[in-house]
Formats: sequence, structure tokens, C-alpha cells
Amino acid sequence: MTPSQDSGGRWSDLDRPPLNAPALRRGLLRPDGLWTSLDVVATTGSTNSDLAARAGGLPEGAILVAEEQSAARGRLDRAWTAPARSGIFVSVLVKPPVPVERWGWLPLLTGVAVATGLARSAGVDMSLKWPNDLLVTVEGEERKTGGILAERAGEDGVVIGCGINVSLRADELPVPRAGSLLLAGAVSTDRDTLLRAVLRSFAQWYEEWVRADGDPVASGLQAAYTAGCATLGRRVRVELPGERMLEGEAVTLDDDGRIVVATEGGGTEAVAAGDIVHLRTPA
Repeated sequence: MTPSQDSGGRWSDLDRPPLNAPALRRGLLRPDGLWTSLDVVATTGSTNSDLAARAGGLPEGAILVAEEQSAARGRLDRAWTAPARSGIFVSVLVKPPVPVERWGWLPLLTGVAVATGLARSAGVDMSLKWPNDLLVTVEGEERKTGGILAERAGEDGVVIGCGINVSLRADELPVPRAGSLLLAGAVSTDRDTLLRAVLRSFAQWYEEWVRADGDPVASGLQAAYTAGCATLGRRVRVELPGERMLEGEAVTLDDDGRIVVATEGGGTEAVAAGDIVHLRTPA
């Protein structure tokens, strides 16, 4: 990234230097690999919206990274804000050659890939809150440090966005229950290192999933997500569309990636979309 792309100049914040786009391209773009292009912009409204708008003219494997987002969105169009260069704000374009009914696994695949990549590169124990939150432990408390949003882009594409709080200090957190890699005791908050690790991990998981024709069992994805999911085994409240509430124990993940909740009446319900609240810590 050149100084002209950074409104404050390349060295305006030595604690939060800009990403090194040329080095990232050298480390990630390979003729036989998933990643085909990588662009870094100083600021944008939403990397997901920008990449989706261009998806029709791009091959699979395009990466868009922003140093700052002014209109980032999470699930249910919730805002996601953070200071410039304090996190990783990235979207990728994939065009999965697998049955469309298995595309619902992509957010879960991304969660596994990001958690795996960050655990290796940041040295932080990560867990997943179904369906798309990344959790760390700060002062003995579960905190959300990242989120994932997947959206269809045209007939054959999916744009997957991920926002990760990297170097946010306690006084910079958007809400008290949020966290960051820094606050979780990360051994590294170098965003170049972390982003490379996340994208390499995603490529490995995605390629394995595609080789298995999107089968979550054969690819190992279902087992990996289940092992890393903090929601399973917990008593939860699920806020469903239409203002309906479901309460019970999250007992398993089915073959479609839905969370299965055992209710007090003795039945079970598979939930494809909903807002999960963890009601108790597992024993």
C-alpha cells in the first residue's frame, strides 16, 4: 500500500502500521492456488458490498482487504466498527463447484479456518459460537473478537467477509462484551502474519471441502466445527425470525450445518438461522 492510499501517511501510527500489500501478494498468490488477486484499500463502507458488486467480472479467489470500514455489517445488518488498522477486515470471492444445498457450510468452514489460522499465528485459544462468531477468553470471560458474513454474489458466487479485532484496547471496544486478540494475550498482533495464516488456512479447508464435493463429513469439516464449537453442550436461547424464542440445550450439529436444540418437552428442533445466547457455561 502506498502512502497516498493511507490518509495519515505510512508511519502515522507505528503501533498500527498498514498492511504490506506487495508482501501479502508474494506470500499468497500462486499459479496453482486458490487466491488469484489481492487488493488493499485504505477505507471503504463494506468489503463484502464492494467485492459483491464486482463479482461477475472476477475469477474465484479474489481478496479485498480494507484498513478501515465505515459501514461494515454483521448478521441481521448489525454494525461492526473499529479504529483504522486495528483489525482484519477482509472479504473473499469463491465459486464453489459443489451442490448448492451444501453452500450453507461456507460460514462454518470459514469459522474453522479462521480459528485454526489464528490459533497457530496468534497463539490464542479460539472457539466458535454458532453460526458465525469467533470467541476468545479475556479475564476468564468469553468475548466476541470476530464475525463472519457470507452472501450470494450472482448465480455462481459467494462473498465471505470476516472482521477480526486484533489490537483493540479495552477503552476502544464497541461494547463491553467484545474482545480482541491483544486482550486475549496474543503472542503476535502483526496483521500481515495473521492475515496470511487465515487465508492459507481457508484455502486448505476450502480445497478439501471442494474435493469432497462439499460433503461435511468426508472433508472433516463437520467434526472440526463440532470440536471447536462453544455452543454445543450449552443451554441456549435462540431468537428466531418472527420474534419466536426457543430455549433448550444445543446438542449436535446436523449434516446441513444446523444446530439441533433439545427442548424441555423432550423434542428437538434443528435451527438453520437464529441469534444464539449462551445461558450457562458448560461444566
